[in-house]
Amino acid sequence: MSLRLHAPVVLPCDPACTVLRDAVVDVVDGRITHVGAEADAPEFTGEVRRLSGILLPGLVNAHAHSPMVLLRGMGGDLPLLRWLREAMWPAEAKMKPSDIRVGMLLGAVEMLRNGVTTSAEMYFHGEQLVDAVLAAGSRVLFGAAIMDLPGMPWRPMTDEITRWIDADGLRFGPDERVELSYGPHSAYILSPEALGEIAGEARERGALVQVHVAESPEEDVEQRASHGSVPRLLEQAGVLGGRVLSAHSVHLSPEDVAIYVEHGVGIAHCPGSNTKLASGIAPLRSYLDAGIAVGLGTDGPSSNDDLDLFEEARLAALLARVTSQDATAMRAADALLLATRGGAAALGRDDLGALEPGRWGDVVHVDVDDPAFATGLDAPDEQVLANLVWASGTRRVKDVWVAGKQVVADGETTNVDRREAQAGVREVAARLR
Repeated sequence: MSLRLHAPVVLPCDPACTVLRDAVVDVVDGRITHVGAEADAPEFTGEVRRLSGILLPGLVNAHAHSPMVLLRGMGGDLPLLRWLREAMWPAEAKMKPSDIRVGMLLGAVEMLRNGVTTSAEMYFHGEQLVDAVLAAGSRVLFGAAIMDLPGMPWRPMTDEITRWIDADGLRFGPDERVELSYGPHSAYILSPEALGEIAGEARERGALVQVHVAESPEEDVEQRASHGSVPRLLEQAGVLGGRVLSAHSVHLSPEDVAIYVEHGVGIAHCPGSNTKLASGIAPLRSYLDAGIAVGLGTDGPSSNDDLDLFEEARLAALLARVTSQDATAMRAADALLLATRGGAAALGRDDLGALEPGRWGDVVHVDVDDPAFATGLDAPDEQVLANLVWASGTRRVKDVWVAGKQVVADGETTNVDRREAQAGVREVAARLR
């Protein structure tokens, strides 16, 4: 299958956040083969789509619990630990495996309509979750949630994901739409010994470890008292050294940052959830200046309460500016890169998050028939980027392709009936209440 997409503006999301004018993106057999000005493009014999507006890479949601669309709006005015213990965990205990598929299906639909083509999910019942993602046509890095609670011992949960990886490999599905990983919940749920063993199994298989770290100052008081900080605990327990994604990471010291730099740990910054739960504001600029790979995460749609990565990009940049009292701390271009290239880098994926030859052809088309773009696409590069990030966001996402296959057309998903997916969630949510 060969597809050429042409648009007045293409944002490849290279490190410089270049703005290409009158450009094309060629996708052959799911992979990008060429990106550049139409005048310089090679001869092409496949399907050609001429579009108005802007093309950019599919956004990468670096940390999510998307099946929690089933619980959206529950416990919305509680701080983190009370929210978990009083609202989330009791409701999740009532869930059936089939409920996970229902929730993930609508979550995938919502994300695709918002331009998010890949999400890193930490949750349960992976086969149901993965089936929903494949039905929608998006991508997932599924991290099997591993906890150590009464009735939920960590070892069987770890063995289950290990057997799955050993049977099917790390990546599988059409166009490698699925990657499997380990999701040890946190240092306040799992012992250092358990964390170390889980990470060891992940390293043996080249798998990603997704773990919550320092989300709120209260959650890990005991670990901080014993080890100084959660990153120090993770280092001492042997968790670091492979592929590790540290979700939230709000309360890190300069020493913690140095540990992450030494071990190549990525961070999923979740400003929407962190502010809604009053968990704090991560010092984003210091993480980036240190050279840490940082992406953006929505967290769960019951703690955010949406799956809108453009909103996360805008909020991340605004918070970075106001906390530093520096209007130059984060540009629109910086925010866009967090949502695309940065998320892929944080997850250890060099095949996503940018429009570059060799990467997957995950492409988003933003229509510009909107007041946000009334100044025109012939405006200076900085103004075009500013209008996209600050003014437009997701509302003009019109079309989306994953590996060159269209999964959103004119704002609606092509593989899944959105209204049917919403009805399914409504039915399950009524039972959980």
